[in-house]
Amino acid sequence: MKKKIKIAVVGCGRISAKHFDAISNYPDSLELVAICDVNQKIVDQHSSKFRVKGYISMLEMLDSENIDIVTICTPSGIHPDQAILAADHGVHVITEKPMATRWSDGLRMVRACDNAGVRLFVVKQNRNNSTLKLLKRAISEKRFGKIYMVNLNVFWTRPQEYYDSAKWRGTWELDGGAFMNQASHYVDLIEWLIGPVDSVQAMTATQARDIEVEDTGVMNIRWRSGALGSMNVTMLTYPKNYEGSITVIGEKGTVRIGGVAVNEIKQWEFNDKRDYDDQVQSASYKTTSVYGFGHVLYYQNVIDVLNKKKAPEIDGREGLKSLEVLIAAYLSARDGHTVSLPLEY
Repeated sequence: MKKKIKIAVVGCGRISAKHFDAISNYPDSLELVAICDVNQKIVDQHSSKFRVKGYISMLEMLDSENIDIVTICTPSGIHPDQAILAADHGVHVITEKPMATRWSDGLRMVRACDNAGVRLFVVKQNRNNSTLKLLKRAISEKRFGKIYMVNLNVFWTRPQEYYDSAKWRGTWELDGGAFMNQASHYVDLIEWLIGPVDSVQAMTATQARDIEVEDTGVMNIRWRSGALGSMNVTMLTYPKNYEGSITVIGEKGTVRIGGVAVNEIKQWEFNDKRDYDDQVQSASYKTTSVYGFGHVLYYQNVIDVLNKKKAPEIDGREGLKSLEVLIAAYLSARDGHTVSLPLEY
């Protein structure tokens, strides 16, 4: 038997359930050895549930346990220092989105992991959606010809109670707003699917929630390919999450993927036919969760990378691409002008 990868989870809040579920899917490859959270009650609950040692100090956990990789599910603004702490202990890192709330912090994370010789994985589980995999394949095969226009919508709802549930929610320092937090995975699609961004123009507003950051925003995008597009985001949709979508209009094709979380292919038309066009209907799926079901597949790649079987699909440098677009959008909204990419390194 090959050696199991010893993993620990830091931060046992809302998103951690997806990670615990993914870890449990690989009992032959992963061994959960510890959990960490600042809330002692939560530590006790999870320690008992998973029958592992629990800590309120990440430093103590790293000093005490033999850990190969740590999953960071804490507030976004804490990710950089925790990732660097893990790297300093020679431990690989999986971090939830966004990898950081500042551009300089994202760069620090990548450099620290490079210097320590450890892997940095950034979770972008939506890339594993069956619907988006088909779209990615069609774009890679140039079925659209020249892509003219792209539109992304994230029309969800987050009531005031959501932001009031934790002091860090809705803050610039630890959370970020509708673009940075809730729509982060959709910002990832901008570069992953369509290509490098030339420039962005953005406007944001805090229209209804009592928070520091935006609950609504719009962004115009120009890609280096010449394509134009826009992204519309709000957390004020009544009365529930309504839509997470992407529409791609090209010279030889039009595709729209919608549903509550890009889970339904609504339009799929090209001037040619391919064998996988028959998969369009079966690729759509029902979901009540905006998180999707991609975490399990994401962990498979992590396991394969650490066992030296594959290259990482989404490492720190890949994570920087969407962070760069996010920071550019916030700079544009703050200063009222177009921001060109790349940002200063």
